[in-house]
Amino acid sequence: MKSITINGSQRESVGKKVTKALRNAGQVPCVLYGGDKPVHFSADELAFSKLVYTPNAHTVVIALEGGETYNAVMQDIQFHPVTDKILHIDFYQLFDDKEISMDIPVAFVGNSRGVRNGGVLRKNKRSLRVKALPANLPDLIEADITPLKIGGKLYITSLENDAYKFMHPDNTVVCQVRRSRASMNVEDEEDEDETAEAEATAQE
Repeated sequence: MKSITINGSQRESVGKKVTKALRNAGQVPCVLYGGDKPVHFSADELAFSKLVYTPNAHTVVIALEGGETYNAVMQDIQFHPVTDKILHIDFYQLFDDKEISMDIPVAFVGNSRGVRNGGVLRKNKRSLRVKALPANLPDLIEADITPLKIGGKLYITSLENDAYKFMHPDNTVVCQVRRSRASMNVEDEEDEDETAEAEATAQE
């Protein structure tokens, strides 16, 4: 998984006045959890643009002024209800030998026969939560819609991978091809086509 480096400054004072002053200076107060003790730091708000305002998933390298570096993932973020400015971010520290849960975006690939015949692709899950060692976290999860006919569903079990495990029930539907008005009779036509193909094969 791709990583983004956030350069920050460790902060000793964590009171409301200090926090407000940081925000007024364009800094975002942050906390890193998961280690021996929480690490409080701040970083320029612009430093988070590639991490926050993107559909992609990233790990983070937190580089502090004192030379300390931490591998982490973003765990929680708070925005101002009116201005949408970032108010606070929580991070969780990564360790090479410790599994982590993370939401990974789904990339829908392929050319569905059902969609070609007038069906509508419904994306039930645009991201999926996986659990894996940090080195095995994927950038994205590919969902191949090619086999789907009208009425067909792609279940999460079709996406299983040895590198990570899904934190969803086996009957989770990732996407499906729904019938549209224009395709009310397409499914019957498909069945007829398949029957004709089978009969032709049998005659050969």
